[in-house]
Amino acid sequence: MAGLEPLYAWARAAVSRPQDALICAVHWELVRHGYRCLGNGDQAGPDERRSELLPAGWEANKELYTLRYQALAGARELLLKAIMVDDSMILNVMDCSSQKVADVTLSVADYINPEHLDDFHKVYKNTEELRTRIASGIIAPLGIPTEKAPKEPEAGEKDPDLLRDSHPLRDPPRQPLGARPPSWPSPVNPFAVGGEDLDPFGGRSGGMVLDPLRSGFPRPGIDPSSGIPGRLPPGAVPPGARFDPFSPVGTGRAGPDPDHLPPPGYDDMFM
Repeated sequence: MAGLEPLYAWARAAVSRPQDALICAVHWELVRHGYRCLGNGDQAGPDERRSELLPAGWEANKELYTLRYQALAGARELLLKAIMVDDSMILNVMDCSSQKVADVTLSVADYINPEHLDDFHKVYKNTEELRTRIASGIIAPLGIPTEKAPKEPEAGEKDPDLLRDSHPLRDPPRQPLGARPPSWPSPVNPFAVGGEDLDPFGGRSGGMVLDPLRSGFPRPGIDPSSGIPGRLPPGAVPPGARFDPFSPVGTGRAGPDPDHLPPPGYDDMFM
């Protein structure tokens, strides 16, 4: 029972009965499981603080020990009452918030050598069994108070929340309507609506007339400003001007086949 030895050495002057030594062991098991002692008695005293040590006057009543504990994680408080009945100690522990109660009965002679109260290495026996009895009879029914704090992401480790929000198949998080920015850029000039149509050389986008040469798609393999053979002479279309083709763009297109629409009676060999 690591840690019990310095505690027993500190409390040795107050240990005069076997039950005192047993209380020291019970107290240390509560400390090991995440509790600290606040004081003795049913009511809180002034200037109490959580401590791994037993409070002053803890051994004053050899027939009834009353100690109060608080969990390191959270505000759970326990009230421990150890009652001596003949040669046995009845441990009664209550969770002050939930009023849940756990109890266990220990035979003092099973765990304490009364002839060796001065020697820590001989005073305790069956320590593993004692720890098991306290853990199963008190700690487990009331619940272990230790709560893990949220783990901070280490260097180079991505936050799982960020990974969840950036998943390509996940809907974006909802936001209040007033908190969402508009999906279009606000114009610098409120009167700039339709400016692309009014000023085709202004370098802006957003016009209402579709320009196949500026639509973002690959341009056809022809520049109308250089002329269209058989249709427009060079210079007919100013460089950079919007050009709406009046016929299918491209050269080398085959004309209509005269046989596409044969005259009536075409199959007549004498015609």
